[in-house]
Amino acid sequence: MNLPCKPASEVRDRPRRRQTGRMRSRGCVVVAALLSALCVAACSSADANPPDWVPKPSFQGDGGGGGTGSSAIPGLPTPSAPSGSPGSNSPTSGAPSATPAEDPNVLAKGLASPIGLAMMPDGTAIVGERATGRILQVQPKPDQPVTVVKRLTGLDASGDGGLLDLALSPTYAEDRLIYAYITTATDNRVVDFTMGGTPAPVLTGIPKGQTGNTGRLLFGLDGNLYVGTGDAGRPSLAANPSSLAGKVLLVNPIGQPVKAGSPVFTTGHHEVDGLCQSSTGPIFEAEASPAAGAKDEINVLTAGANYGWPAPAAKSLSAAATAPDGKGGFGGCAVIGAQLYVTSRDGTDLLGAGLTATGTSTATSTVGTLVSEQLTKYGRLRTVVAASDGALWLTTSNRDGQGAPIPADDRVIRIVPQLGGADSPV
Repeated sequence: MNLPCKPASEVRDRPRRRQTGRMRSRGCVVVAALLSALCVAACSSADANPPDWVPKPSFQGDGGGGGTGSSAIPGLPTPSAPSGSPGSNSPTSGAPSATPAEDPNVLAKGLASPIGLAMMPDGTAIVGERATGRILQVQPKPDQPVTVVKRLTGLDASGDGGLLDLALSPTYAEDRLIYAYITTATDNRVVDFTMGGTPAPVLTGIPKGQTGNTGRLLFGLDGNLYVGTGDAGRPSLAANPSSLAGKVLLVNPIGQPVKAGSPVFTTGHHEVDGLCQSSTGPIFEAEASPAAGAKDEINVLTAGANYGWPAPAAKSLSAAATAPDGKGGFGGCAVIGAQLYVTSRDGTDLLGAGLTATGTSTATSTVGTLVSEQLTKYGRLRTVVAASDGALWLTTSNRDGQGAPIPADDRVIRIVPQLGGADSPV
């Protein structure tokens, strides 16, 4: 498959220098315009049958506009107590705040649609709000300040789009880069940035839609970036090898395909709700199924495999595990040791399953039966991330229109999973 040329503002034809507090020269705009013109001319003659997706205009962050059709992103509010009343499904508009110490598991409350979560080297976490574009720093203990450290602007937060995931560069200690999966006015894309810098495109042209904009990021043990994409509300795109929708994509940290000619790693996904990897190598994908009577799945990813959406007959591999009855709506996954965890929005629970290596390949693993971890008191759980100290960090999704929120929602929670399926406060 021949990928179309990207505008020069979005292509990285050689690795850029990685350094703390990097600056991008405004003079690059002139060079980018010239290269973009040359690329357009080359593409018109070289691509007789281009794929059905095309890269889109560059994203502007921290003050840049999102273009026609992007949702207005509110400015940062004056610090105040979190707002929202019981039963309200609208996002809270007050500043995020730490929770009182009554529940030592809850680290932050009053957040607006928190989805992306990445652990920092100092033990804190950064959490992204889908609709506002705010990135918050959350401390690992309750009753501590929750700080807005950055805000991405120019997002299209309509439908299920917006700021959808965060990940740290595998060389964060040197380059201070953070990666984000976002929806703009024209596409879904991956960008990277430093806390004090402007976002730069890494991978663009992922189709967007009124629904199906789910995105997940995972830096694998190989140092490459795995990008999970939704089908943009158009199921046929998931089976189309020329589309980046409904796929798991594989690129290096500067957005170049690891496999020459195509970033597509796996196909046939409705929406990739979670990506996680065990220390022995297997990469797991959590996927909510839209098909009537079908159960949500945990898949072990294999390069080139088709996971059967929208045509089950095309499925290459059977699911490694499926949701127990009433515990669907998978929202994310994490691995600690030989245990896999997945959140259940509809089942308002955290599920766990044991992992067993199979065969001689480190890329294969058997997933045991998913069972409840009895973590139902927080409502709809969305993201789950494993910390280096053995704890799990989770976000709630109670104000998504399908939950029963309390005034504290939405929240960030930290638990330490225990053997036997019980979870206890830190």
